[in-house]
Amino acid sequence: MYFDDAEGPVFRPPSEAYSFILRVTIGCSHNKCTYCNMYRAVQFRVRPMEEIMQQINRAMLYKDNIRRVFLADGNALVLSTDKLLEILSLLRQQFPKLQRVSCYSGPQDILRKSPEELRLLNEAGLKLVYYGMESGDDKVLASVCKGVDGQQSIEAGQRITASGIKLSLMVILGLAGRPGSRQHAQNTARAVNAIRPNMLSALTLMMYRGSELREQYERGEFELLSPAEIMTELHELVSGIEFPAENHCLFRSNHISNYTALAGTLPKDKARLLSEIKEAADELAELKDWDKYNNVEQ
Repeated sequence: MYFDDAEGPVFRPPSEAYSFILRVTIGCSHNKCTYCNMYRAVQFRVRPMEEIMQQINRAMLYKDNIRRVFLADGNALVLSTDKLLEILSLLRQQFPKLQRVSCYSGPQDILRKSPEELRLLNEAGLKLVYYGMESGDDKVLASVCKGVDGQQSIEAGQRITASGIKLSLMVILGLAGRPGSRQHAQNTARAVNAIRPNMLSALTLMMYRGSELREQYERGEFELLSPAEIMTELHELVSGIEFPAENHCLFRSNHISNYTALAGTLPKDKARLLSEIKEAADELAELKDWDKYNNVEQ
């Protein structure tokens, strides 16, 4: 549900398909990650309250049907805490059946918020943050210009979970290329163990036109993993995730980028997931001319 005609593309997580998409910023304030081209064509800006109110007023026709709101664009937590609290208060006032407000966030924006600020945002209605950690490996994070190292990535995730806000953590398979694949998987698993997110999604690297990583690939400076190698990396990642028995983390690897759809709960379904991953890896290893099936945007 979208009530805006501002510049730039609109992105949202799949689980926000029926949410009111409220664009509180345009673009992404970081906009330097080498694997991403989502907001390269638009200049980042913070939207004034007048523009935000216009969207809310247009949505009022459907106020009795709006139960979820997603704050777009790329990293709504870049806004000041006072402004976010004002927006959350408005949403509670205008939509009587509102149950949840969520947003994307980058690690730098999370780290700029104090634990108290995050707690206040949770109490005001921000109930879910989608955080693209991508990797827990220092070398990978530096190579893709994420802006933080592995320990900072962990701290960002831990700040969200400590605040009471639910955390949907995203990682990218294949982001280290072939040489660093195992280290990427192992260090990402260690980061996941330290954070203990509520939800974990494993996406597969896609080579988008207009991204620096795509240009590196075309120059022969980045070596893509085959589909079978992607599944081997995923097996390494899931093998290294060790949660207490009472933990309940929803795991998904069913994005359009993935070669096979996987779903379960960790740690309960770990053995089954590993078996399914191994089976998929064996099947994909039989592919001939696997480069026809890679995620390079044509």
